[in-house]
Amino acid sequence: MKRLLLLTAAFLASPAAAQSVAITNARLVIGDGSAPIEGGTVVVRDGKVVAAGKNVAVPQGIETVDAGGRFVTPGIVAGFTRMGIIEVDGVDETNDAGASNSPFHAGIDVAPAVNPRTSSIALNRAEGITRAVVAPTTRGSIFAGQGAIIDLGADNNSVSTPRAFQFMEYGESGASAAGGSRPAAMTAFRDALKSAQAYARAPGAYLDQGRDVLVNRVDAAALGAVVTGKMPLLIHVERASDMRALIALRKDFPALRMVFVGASEGWMVASELAAAKVPVIASALNDLPESFESLAATQSNVGRMKAAGVLVGIGTINDNEARQARLEKQYAGNLVALHHVPGATGLSWDSAFAAITSAPAEAVGLGGEIGSLRPGRRGDVVIWDGDPLELSSAAVGVYVDGVKQPLGTRQGELLKRYRQPQEGALPKAYER
Repeated sequence: MKRLLLLTAAFLASPAAAQSVAITNARLVIGDGSAPIEGGTVVVRDGKVVAAGKNVAVPQGIETVDAGGRFVTPGIVAGFTRMGIIEVDGVDETNDAGASNSPFHAGIDVAPAVNPRTSSIALNRAEGITRAVVAPTTRGSIFAGQGAIIDLGADNNSVSTPRAFQFMEYGESGASAAGGSRPAAMTAFRDALKSAQAYARAPGAYLDQGRDVLVNRVDAAALGAVVTGKMPLLIHVERASDMRALIALRKDFPALRMVFVGASEGWMVASELAAAKVPVIASALNDLPESFESLAATQSNVGRMKAAGVLVGIGTINDNEARQARLEKQYAGNLVALHHVPGATGLSWDSAFAAITSAPAEAVGLGGEIGSLRPGRRGDVVIWDGDPLELSSAAVGVYVDGVKQPLGTRQGELLKRYRQPQEGALPKAYER
């Protein structure tokens, strides 16, 4: 216990400037779905993983940390969030997720709005989250704009990949934004993609009629990367029939790299998703019909899709996604427990951990950069005091790009302040 306390205290210190570190004597999790490696070592040099596994040599002169047999894993990749662009949902001045009165939609780039000092970043960093998929919200169009991948390091450069994907709403939300029906949403979608193709063929000849045009020049330019397959398109869709309609769209636009988000009824079209190679960033534990488009929701959804060969990661759309990405660890753990329930379909521990690390990274096309401890990936590493999928476990060491991070939070500081209130300048609640 004393050794654990010393280790925890060391990692609560200020971030080190070094970007090279070797972590030895670890129960090492690569994050790619393989089993943990006992007595493993991971070496990060200049912010990148250069080696990870058994019998890995530690270069001379590099900082070395003995993990003491504890779990050492890649940092968690939050599969769908609005972290860093919302502080208080009900206060418009702190909510940059959507723009109700803007003439632009697909062309909006969320990256300039990301605030590295948002309280949720420090909170989730302390829980082992090192990267997050950050998406805007739709306002007056099926398209929300271009999302970003951020890191949760304690510095002022949060955005690691700007304009990483386009996000849009389909199903009930898309129907509402398009005028009231799914056919209207599909018509708007097709028209936007055709407009993007027209702009790509001849940008100078593209007719932009101003604010009231369906797809203006800025939006058409942004969608050009989508229609040519250069940029993934994340689509919030829940109903099985809607997923089938979107997959069928590939006949006319074969380059589309669609990623379905939410996908409560994904298990019903799992074989079709696998055949079409459409990844899913799922809401892990939807088991009740929150709307008419999720009547077939089941906690076995993720497990059944995975069993059918679908690439499935976990996200938190419509689940306090601005602040609580840390819940993904709990959701992954619940899927492991579900794996042992008769009649249910969950995930093995190895697959569940991959669902919150490498799978969401691969879904957005960044599996070669983040999400695992394979050589060449970013040096995002976490040391845990127990099983990271157990609620009682905590991160005792977090590295982002090889840089050791502080684990303090505002909540922790308030706890220390008020646990044993003393005489002095305290809030009025403590005066009596």
